[in-house]
Amino acid sequence: MLYPEIEPYDHGMLDVGDGHHVYWEVCGNPDGKPAVVLHGGPGSGCTPRARRYFDPAAYRVVLFDQRGCGRSTPHAGHPVVDLSTNTTDHLVGDLERLRGHLGIDRWLVFAASWGSVLGLVYAERFPHRVSAMVHAGVATGRRSETDLLTTGLGPMFPRAHARFRELVPTGDPAAGYLELLLSPDPAVHRRAAEEWCAWEDALQPLSSGLRFEVPEHALAFARLVTHYWAHGSWLPEGIVLAEAGKLAGIPGVIVQGALDLGNLIGTPFDLAHAWPDAELILISETAHGGSDAMTASRRAATDKFR
Repeated sequence: MLYPEIEPYDHGMLDVGDGHHVYWEVCGNPDGKPAVVLHGGPGSGCTPRARRYFDPAAYRVVLFDQRGCGRSTPHAGHPVVDLSTNTTDHLVGDLERLRGHLGIDRWLVFAASWGSVLGLVYAERFPHRVSAMVHAGVATGRRSETDLLTTGLGPMFPRAHARFRELVPTGDPAAGYLELLLSPDPAVHRRAAEEWCAWEDALQPLSSGLRFEVPEHALAFARLVTHYWAHGSWLPEGIVLAEAGKLAGIPGVIVQGALDLGNLIGTPFDLAHAWPDAELILISETAHGGSDAMTASRRAATDKFR
């Protein structure tokens, strides 16, 4: 399904301002077609597996940990954090600064889930810097999408949702959890992280359920997700779809699981309709967490663009 394991030939920490340093790495062919990987979350961090979607002889692959997660500093999993300089605009700026730092003119954007939001916003603001895009488990940053995940799907998972709402019985779950997650009291923020991540796992019943076994990672992930969702990802509602015409001329592939719960409000179909040069590939019997068939389709997409 994937190319063999590969190690970076270069890596570093980029000072992006506001006291943040972003970890980056490059692997593959130094003279190959540039590509950048945008991880999900927000807060999941890049993984060695993501390197393997690209032909190492053809691509120069850039991976990085977005602000606050992975190996970037300061880490959102520290007991006390300030998230005021961690927004969509900041991440778009970091991406453009990293491109300049590495001397890249244009690159392919390879993204999934939250990474799709970031990649689409970036491409709409800097279309001349994007050669192509490959998205999976796509999202566009609409509040309707995050509201679906925090409240709309409750009737599908009633027991898990009842447990999820125990800590925040009223109001916006993301905003309520964010307040608990930012508490300096370890007992409070750890419990909130456990409950938020338990709900995230409940939404992906086909996954392993081991995504949040490291407490610091779970805390950083929960803080960053709720921080973004509580603020509508700092995007006007529907702006990504409304401005998708700016993607004209950028070829793309959207690989989507047919059982992805985000499909219930039509996100991948709306995006494919609004993006003039996108191809939508639906993978049967596959949810948001992916499958072998989705892995193969994503790799086939990078092969297509190499």
